[in-house]
Amino acid sequence: MLSMLKTHDKIVGAKQVKRALAKTGVEMVFIALDADRKVTGEIEELCRLRSVPITYVDRMEELGEACGIDINAAVAALLNKN
Repeated sequence: MLSMLKTHDKIVGAKQVKRALAKTGVEMVFIALDADRKVTGEIEELCRLRSVPITYVDRMEELGEACGIDINAAVAALLNKN
């Protein structure tokens, strides 16, 4: 699943993911389990409301690497192909 972040259009970061979820342009969300619940809780709720699947990743470092960035990432999302 994480390999999809390297080949598909994506966004990284809580603000950007929340914005995309509001526009219903998200195919799947990735959340790091070691991220602060204050950051991820609202995103999890938005995913449930919009029926967007969530994939959990063990560490923020792992998610950042999968996104091709040099910093940790709490949240990332694959964008719809539309």
